[in-house]
Amino acid sequence: MNLFGSTISKLESGLNYATKNNNVISNNIANIDTPNFKSQKVQFKDVLADESQKATRTHEKHLPFTNSGESGYKVISNHSTVYNNNGNNVDVDKEMTELAKNQIYYQGLVDRMNGKFKSIQTVLRGGNA
Repeated sequence: MNLFGSTISKLESGLNYATKNNNVISNNIANIDTPNFKSQKVQFKDVLADESQKATRTHEKHLPFTNSGESGYKVISNHSTVYNNNGNNVDVDKEMTELAKNQIYYQGLVDRMNGKFKSIQTVLRGGNA
């Protein structure tokens, strides 16, 4: 029996993704002056597509498979561009924009998780807030 339902686990997965994304973006920014450093990003769609191709349904009326991988994402390096003379391809403006978007996403997940826990707390108190 899952006490909290699937919502909490989905929010947890989202928070794990946002945390990994934040770490990768921060690493890119920290290495902005490192010669030959290649920027990285967290990618989700390709992992989902790869996992979906591995699975097969045994009956046409069964629901399609979803990603059951451990993390659901992977970190890839961008080797296709060079922005600086030293071989580095970190664009600080792009990284700061991605960092801001990721922080908004993370905060939204935290707010939603807090709302779920407040709902559970209200139920445990017998409906009194």
